[in-house]
Amino acid sequence: MKKIIVLLFAFAISLFASGMPVATGEEVNLAVTWVGWLSLAVFVIAYYFIATEEKYEVNKAKPALFAGTFMFMLIGIYYAINGLNPDPLHDELELLILEIAEIFFFLLVAMTYIETLIERGVFDLMKYKLVSKGYTYKKLFWLTGLLAFFISPVADNLTTALILSTVLFTIDKKNIAFLVPGAINIVVAANAGGAWSPFGDITTLMAWTAGKGQFIDFLYLFPASILGWGVTAFLLSKSVPEGEPDFDASKESKPKVRDGGMGVVYLGVLTIVMAVLGHQFFHFPAMWGMMFGLAVLKLYSITLTKTGQDSFNIYINMQKVENDTLLFFFGILSAVGALHFLGFLHYIHSLYDLVGPTAANVGVGFISAIVDNVPVMSAILKSSPVMGLDQWLLVTLTAGVGGSLISFGSAAGVGVMGRLHGIYTFGAHMKHSWTILVGYIVSVSVWYVQFQVMGLY
Repeated sequence: MKKIIVLLFAFAISLFASGMPVATGEEVNLAVTWVGWLSLAVFVIAYYFIATEEKYEVNKAKPALFAGTFMFMLIGIYYAINGLNPDPLHDELELLILEIAEIFFFLLVAMTYIETLIERGVFDLMKYKLVSKGYTYKKLFWLTGLLAFFISPVADNLTTALILSTVLFTIDKKNIAFLVPGAINIVVAANAGGAWSPFGDITTLMAWTAGKGQFIDFLYLFPASILGWGVTAFLLSKSVPEGEPDFDASKESKPKVRDGGMGVVYLGVLTIVMAVLGHQFFHFPAMWGMMFGLAVLKLYSITLTKTGQDSFNIYINMQKVENDTLLFFFGILSAVGALHFLGFLHYIHSLYDLVGPTAANVGVGFISAIVDNVPVMSAILKSSPVMGLDQWLLVTLTAGVGGSLISFGSAAGVGVMGRLHGIYTFGAHMKHSWTILVGYIVSVSVWYVQFQVMGLY
């Protein structure tokens, strides 16, 4: 599978480069200049160290951050040497900063809420309720997966994956045989659940706001999403160990949620609702509603203090946030932004011209797992190939679900890698990647039967 993905990536890159126009005036084909090839080499080398994080013990944020910043430094040097107008570069960086800031602050708030819930003991109580019922590892595996699939359409795939991976870890911190397939299951379920709702995944949201389909149109992807995840979950469940987590009712008393714990839960739900409604009705970026929710959380902590209850310090909880995950996102989005500016992603429509929309949209799933689905979807929307509703729904499905093929191919995967650091890794994910590939094929097959054969949309 690794060879297939690498070949697809190389094939796509070669298509983008070969489709570039010849330089005229100040329009420079940067993809075929020395800065283009050097930047691509930096990206590939960084990607290698990201993928082999556990082998070289180099945190994934370091190569990602270096590549993302260094590639734009190289572009700046190229512009200076050739006396080019720097305005296009400045404009690109400003847009990129806005994109990164939206994701960065969204993540910061989501992680702060999770750390606060941990500190208040909410997840300990959730773990107690799950384990005390005597559920086996397999039942817990299916339960967390189902929750991820049905929560992500409302709460978005990243927040859902972060919350449920935390629950998974509190159930059993040492049983790797349970944690790894459980984490993969949550990532796949969150991404699949987010694919059929405009609120569930940023790529679905992009397609919806671009007018490629009405809100109800995306609900037609439900059969393909749930059946694809269901097949993957079934195959993954074979590797989940028998037995159940250790629990002795005589030794383990019911955890008590600290003051305001349930209030934080309600505020977390309200924050997500505000982010969604603010984006829907006022066209605010999603992070604006999240940051407002952070302000409300701070005011809530002050209220607890004033009323003499056991309060929390929001800034101490912020210190526990996985900064490597935030920096990884900054670096990888910067690197992909540089590839886009250089021209490697701008000509993605060449793939559509060569192989047709169905094959191209299926290939997008593999490319999005490697490069990141957000810029890939952005490039497709910008190039706007002529496609019907069925094909736009297909690319929405494959871009969202395809990110599960690699651990850091989606926001949900990156978030869980940070939450289960050293447990859910690139290598651990790839050992089970064949199950995800089977589910991906099932999802596409269901789409084909539903949309192309039966016309049910």
